[in-house]
Parts: sequence; C-alpha cells; structure tokens
Amino acid sequence: MLSAEEWGIVSLSLKVGGVAVLACLPLAFALAWLLARRAFPGRVLLDGIVHLPLVLPPVVTGWLLLIAFGPMGPAGRWLESWFGVTLMFRWTGAALAAAIMALPLMVRAMRLSIEGIDRRLEGAARTLGAGRWHCFWTISLPLALPGVLAALVLGFARSIGEFGATITFVSNIPGETRTLPLAIYSALQVPGSEATATRLALLSVLLSLGALLLSEWLVRRTHGERQARGD
Repeated sequence: MLSAEEWGIVSLSLKVGGVAVLACLPLAFALAWLLARRAFPGRVLLDGIVHLPLVLPPVVTGWLLLIAFGPMGPAGRWLESWFGVTLMFRWTGAALAAAIMALPLMVRAMRLSIEGIDRRLEGAARTLGAGRWHCFWTISLPLALPGVLAALVLGFARSIGEFGATITFVSNIPGETRTLPLAIYSALQVPGSEATATRLALLSVLLSLGALLLSEWLVRRTHGERQARGD
C-alpha cells in the first residue's frame, strides 16, 4: 500500500502529465499537419528542431529552459512582468519540461496518422462543395483521431517518466515538483528507503506499460479499420 505522501507524489505526477499533454496538443497537431501536408523551405530544419529533445541529453533541455524561462530569461521576465507567472520551482514548470520532452513523440504519432489519410476522400468532398474547414472537421480530423489519441497516450507516458529536464529546470521540491521519477531518485539516496523506491518504481512500470499497450491498441485498431476499407 502507498502512504499518503506517496499518493501525493502519484497525484502530482498525473497532474503534471495531464497538463503537459493537453497544453502541448494544439502545437503538436499544428506541427504534425504542417510537416505532413506542406512543402516549404526549411522543412527539414523544422523537423530536426521538433525532434531535437529526443537526442539531446535531457539535462541540456532543462538548462535551455532555465535560460529561457528563468527569472533573468526573456520568456521568464515577460511572463512575470505581464502575468505574474513564475515557472521556476513550480509544478507548472515541471509540466512545461514534460511537454517539451513529449512533443517529438506526439508530433511523430500524429504525423504518421495524417500521412495515412486518403486524400482522395478530401478531394471528393471538396468537389461536392464542402469548404476547406468543413472538410477538415468532418473528414480529416476524424480519420486522424486515432493517431491523435495514440499521441496523447504516448506523450502522457513520456511526461510521467520525465526526470533530467525537470530536475534541472525546477529542482526536486517535495509536494511541488517531486514527481515519480524524482521521488524514486530521492528514495534511492536515503538508506533504508528501498521499499519506497520499489513501490514507486513498480507503479511507474505499470503506468508506462499500460500507456504503451493502449497506444499500440489504438494504432492496430486504426490499421485494421483502414485494411477493412481497402485503403
């Protein structure tokens, strides 16, 4: 059984992961659509920048967030002066770090789904008089929806497992920024806390495995539906 403190850690992790993927969703979908449907100068560079967090050490990502959103950073000063918002040492900063790390996985999953849409269906709708936005809302988005859901699940799994960028950007503060990975790390530093680390690690494995299985099910379901339609 988990203690009250450990349940608080789980609750905070779920909140950080949920906020991260929901806040990241519009940007991820826009980038995925842009990369899948538009040809423009610098497309390869944009694709590389989007996927950069996958290959950069997470500590470097956290350091860049610290430079940009810290008290002396350009984005940090702007947020504080205009909105009174501070991300440093706050759970919102942990959500930002998690969103940055989840963005490449979400964009990739959505992009594959968008690229798999049969554009002949969109063309047929346009010839029948459907406008661009009507075609998007009634045909393109529903067909891409399984990929969007899979992206949300993958992004959530990545968010609750984020460690390096989070601890670099917002530190490891109990009750504020100490998510599951940081709590496991903290428990491993204290003699006699192996049981706590084991419980939290097993819970992390179960959450991540469940998310991966759900994402795989969504992908297989989409593939099966397309095969049934003869796409």
